[in-house]
Amino acid sequence: MAPTVAKSAKKSVGGKPVKAAPAQKYIVDYSGPANDKIFDAAAYEKFLIDHIKVEGKTGQLGEDIKISTDVPGQLAVISSIPFSKRYLKYLTKRFLKKNLMREWLRVVATSKNTYTLKFFNVAFGDDAGEE
Repeated sequence: MAPTVAKSAKKSVGGKPVKAAPAQKYIVDYSGPANDKIFDAAAYEKFLIDHIKVEGKTGQLGEDIKISTDVPGQLAVISSIPFSKRYLKYLTKRFLKKNLMREWLRVVATSKNTYTLKFFNVAFGDDAGEE
């Protein structure tokens, strides 16, 4: 009978162990629209939970992705699997379009891991167009 060789749990590539990807934390700051009472934070959080895809399935975040509101006016998305910041922006824009707020709000990257919802700057001319 041949001796059994125990396999190690660590994976390696080229003789070097592979490190697990660190958790990614993205923040969406919606404090401006929320202070004006036009943004529903609970509906936004539920929309993200229902629409984020994990392994091709929506609504099944499991332990891989956590959504929390630690600071009032901000939503944190913490992912232990590869997760794109651009995908979070796409879902935020979809939520705004669905709730008819896309005409007034835009999604702006303010730092490496943060998006902020800002109002469009609408400047009305002061009698400049009346000639």
